Amino acid sequence: MSDPTEDVLSPLHDEHVALGATLTSFAGWQMPLRYTSDLAEHTAVRTAAGLFDLSHMGELEVTGPQAGAALDAALVGNLSGLAEGRARYTMVVDEHGGVLDDLVVYRLAEQRYVVVANASNVAVVREALTERLAGFDATLDDASLRTALVAVQGPRAEEIVASLTEPADVDAVRALKYYASTPATVAGIAALAARTGYTGEDGFELFVPADDAPALWRALLAAGEPHGLVPAGLSARDSLRLEAGMPLYGNELDRTTTPYDAGLGRVVRLDKVDDQGRPLPFVGRDALAGRSDSEPARVLVGLEGLGRRAARHGYPVLASAAPDAPHVGTVTSGAPSPTLGHPVAMAYVTPEVSGQGTELAVDVRGRAEPVRVVALPFYRRPR
Repeated sequence: MSDPTEDVLSPLHDEHVALGATLTSFAGWQMPLRYTSDLAEHTAVRTAAGLFDLSHMGELEVTGPQAGAALDAALVGNLSGLAEGRARYTMVVDEHGGVLDDLVVYRLAEQRYVVVANASNVAVVREALTERLAGFDATLDDASLRTALVAVQGPRAEEIVASLTEPADVDAVRALKYYASTPATVAGIAALAARTGYTGEDGFELFVPADDAPALWRALLAAGEPHGLVPAGLSARDSLRLEAGMPLYGNELDRTTTPYDAGLGRVVRLDKVDDQGRPLPFVGRDALAGRSDSEPARVLVGLEGLGRRAARHGYPVLASAAPDAPHVGTVTSGAPSPTLGHPVAMAYVTPEVSGQGTELAVDVRGRAEPVRVVALPFYRRPR
């Protein structure tokens, strides 16, 4: 971790301090780890709503007549085909197909996109886009420090956000589909309201100017309190995304991992074509094309703990609980699941042991704990 004295402070730093948050150094930022307890914050998001500060995420604006074409060449997805007002999950990879970051890209207008990058990779993504946009009539602007991002997640999220939205905008906000966005005035503040999230619950992410973030935060806390909303930190965010089977860069994704390894080959659009119908080149295309039909050397799976001790990042996965059982994989993320009541983990394992129902073990500090391969995600919200 970086030296806390050198960390960037969120526009909401004073709000977190006033709420008694435990702060931690994360990706060069001082961010709230928790406010009360991990369990209480996790449970609130599953049953009511949680309020998250995501201002450490990066916002890179790409504009210009060839903005869509430039992003098609830079990323694995088809961004020029994205409708205005919609968003897409995609990735930026290197020439070998290794993941540099996973991204959400919003198309705000015909010639305007916002690329949202993970906090730890903003500089990497900015550098890659700067290099890959060269030669296109497109401009890159890093708006990360000018932009705050606040998320309301949970089954009560819609009514909380709608209660603060101007009447002229409220119908559009309520009608938003998953992975869509609309401009809206929320608590008197001009925002981009997006129906996206990282918890497995319904919810909204609100992009606002950094100076407006404290007023928005306080308004959401006040409006949400009667509905059970609580502020939630990074710890709850991690346990929620794990239950929802969502990858975390640095755990499930990194430069040694291709989208196909992670079971996310669907985001790779090898069928992208130019105006003449010719295959569209993009960075990593040749490497990924060679991997698309081959069996990966490792497969990302879900593991249901059959005991009480949780597997953690980096723990070895074993073929069985027997002494001297062979090593067949490595845990990428693991924790007790507050919602399900037993430990869960994600792990890369060899293909022959990746079938659902396969019983394996994890070496938890020298003791083989039994686990079973299950489908991801572990949790799906009620519809």
